Amino acid sequence: MHDAVGWDIGGAHLKAARCAGGRLESVRQLPTPLWLGLQHLDEAAAAVLDALPAAPVLHAVTMTGELADLFPDRHRGVCGIADAFAAQLARRRPRDGLRFFAGDAGLLPHAEVAAASRAIASANWLASAAWCAAALGDGVLVDLGSTTTDIVPFAGGRIRAIGASDAERLESGELVYLGVLRTPLMALAQRVPFGGLLRRPMNEYFATTADVMRLCGEIDEATDMLPAADQGEKSLEASARRLLRMVAEDLPEAGLDRARELARWYRARLVDELHGALDEVLQRGAVPPRAPLVAAGIGAPLVEELAARARRPLLRWEDLPGMEAATAEARAWSARCAPAVAVARLAAECDA
Repeated sequence: MHDAVGWDIGGAHLKAARCAGGRLESVRQLPTPLWLGLQHLDEAAAAVLDALPAAPVLHAVTMTGELADLFPDRHRGVCGIADAFAAQLARRRPRDGLRFFAGDAGLLPHAEVAAASRAIASANWLASAAWCAAALGDGVLVDLGSTTTDIVPFAGGRIRAIGASDAERLESGELVYLGVLRTPLMALAQRVPFGGLLRRPMNEYFATTADVMRLCGEIDEATDMLPAADQGEKSLEASARRLLRMVAEDLPEAGLDRARELARWYRARLVDELHGALDEVLQRGAVPPRAPLVAAGIGAPLVEELAARARRPLLRWEDLPGMEAATAEARAWSARCAPAVAVARLAAECDA
């Protein structure tokens, strides 16, 4: 069994998980706003690489960052990220191995990335779901993150998703572009209750779901690594100010209590949207009626509500078989960085 590091390179965050001796040793997440340039990936990757033990390890990479508008298309995004990461690894740890996750094709060397770019692009959900299917047999992975939610059914130890690409998964409800931090609130509703009446909110990037979750008292500030919509502070008052701006109100007049009421409404709207997508997936009957939902991502607490509404048991990602971790911190972060953990486990067990 190899010592391995799994990497999930997203457009907003870099996540890295290290396995040694069959145990999860550490998990890290760093901000990487790729839309501002590949230097952010270089800096974040260097910080992780420089902190690793000296002994050689095998690195396994999955990604969604190819979607960043830094790149003209997905193919060039995959190749650009792979080349940048390989160059960084060669400079800092030339003795280490490197593979890229390509779904059913497995872990491929850097030389094969260009030919396999379509399989590599946005395949991180597949790594997590494959681990769940192997560990449990039947269930539905619900990975609710900062930006997106993956809803992936599996049964009989096999993934039962009907979508493979992002486009197909958006059509099927298996990929929902809603998350608990980065979603602009204008994406959630065209009518908002305020003062006993419905208003059309402003279609401006004034506030995000991070503001909603903060006002609801449900945000883990350690996970909110990117700037607020107005680049301002992340206090209750600042979140209330941003949220009220969506309905053309100011905090001094409207007050914090009305901002909290509005936040609770937006939170309920988010859960309703996700429940609708989950119900769409479950109605296909691909998994047994009592198969559990597996909760992953920083929004895992909301998945508990989805499980209750779907009348299904809940299992946390960190409680899956094989998720032994060296520390409580690594165990907690494993759920927030599930694809990185999954590809680390795959790399640790591969023959490369």
